[in-house]
Amino acid sequence: MSDSSSVFLSEQELMIRDSARKVALEVVAATAAERDRSGAWPHAELAAAAELGFLGMLIPEEYGGAGLSFVEYCLAIEEFAAADAGFATLIHVHNSAGMSIARLGTEAQKRKYLPGIADGSRIGAFLLSEPQAGSDTAAFRTSARREGEHYVLNGSKQFISNGNEAGVGLVLAVTDKAAGKKGSSLFIVDPHEHPGYVVARIEEKLGQRSAHVAQIQLEECRVPLDNLLGAEGAGYGAIMGSLSEGRVAIAAVATGVARAALDAGVAYAKEREAYGAPIINLQGVAFDLAEMAMKVDVSHQYVVHAARLCEAGVQCAKEASIAKLFASEMAEKVCSDALQVHGGYGYLNDFPVERYCRDVRVTKIYEGTSHIQKLIISRSLG
Repeated sequence: MSDSSSVFLSEQELMIRDSARKVALEVVAATAAERDRSGAWPHAELAAAAELGFLGMLIPEEYGGAGLSFVEYCLAIEEFAAADAGFATLIHVHNSAGMSIARLGTEAQKRKYLPGIADGSRIGAFLLSEPQAGSDTAAFRTSARREGEHYVLNGSKQFISNGNEAGVGLVLAVTDKAAGKKGSSLFIVDPHEHPGYVVARIEEKLGQRSAHVAQIQLEECRVPLDNLLGAEGAGYGAIMGSLSEGRVAIAAVATGVARAALDAGVAYAKEREAYGAPIINLQGVAFDLAEMAMKVDVSHQYVVHAARLCEAGVQCAKEASIAKLFASEMAEKVCSDALQVHGGYGYLNDFPVERYCRDVRVTKIYEGTSHIQKLIISRSLG
């Protein structure tokens, strides 16, 4: 893939991107295929990323983080995704938990939780979706009742990335059922300190097997009043306030996977011969690769644009949805086309393109489905 976009990046942004690319290629990519087969948690890979500051990218330096910009964050996420989409997803979820505490937390909460998130000793998770409710947040049932000096949480959470490995879980729970959207609150839960956090199951998935997804049961889980994150009743608003950033980050994941698929397709087309010449000389193959390259480049440029809007504090729900919708839909097609370039070999797990096809599919689902993105974009047109 052409690197002409580098001229629009600052020296700092290039340094962060290149640092992420180095650890992604040398550490994460080297074990990606094996982890895809085994589903093993990437302990060593996370340690390597933590050493370079990639587990605390959005945490201020005073709390042990790297204090990166959101643009630098998305550039790093894209690099990790090109090596292993599952690793990029778990890194994103982890960093998002840290960012939320950095933004909403009290000084005591920041001092207690952020250093551990930044160095990787506390893995971050968001406990939002429920078995009966994903995009429909109004249908959430997990409750939190106040009892003396504690809140007591009860309910089921589904599709929780990092949930089984979490050292810090941010739980959205209903504190006032009659208040509607203003009746939900966020809580910091430490699965090791607060009994009642139960990993009910770890899901078997089509792809992104490095990113563990769990069902979590909260059974009379008692957390101190001090673990309320933000104001009571402000949980829904806090989640909605970070949606744009989450969607742009997933667009970066999709773009990274698509770039890896394009690179694999080009490399294979240069090596594979038919009719006495490399198949890249065949117009049909060359045109397919050209279209793939166009889509990947456009997606990357728009992700950076949307990330700059987020960084500037601009209201950019439409642009974030465009980034995610385009990138995820584009990436699925590019990965499929890369497999086609490989012919029958693309269907074998000896080559990485079949993994890219499996890994990228969920980018059209999590952080808001493609239909949700279209709904947001369409509402902006009036």
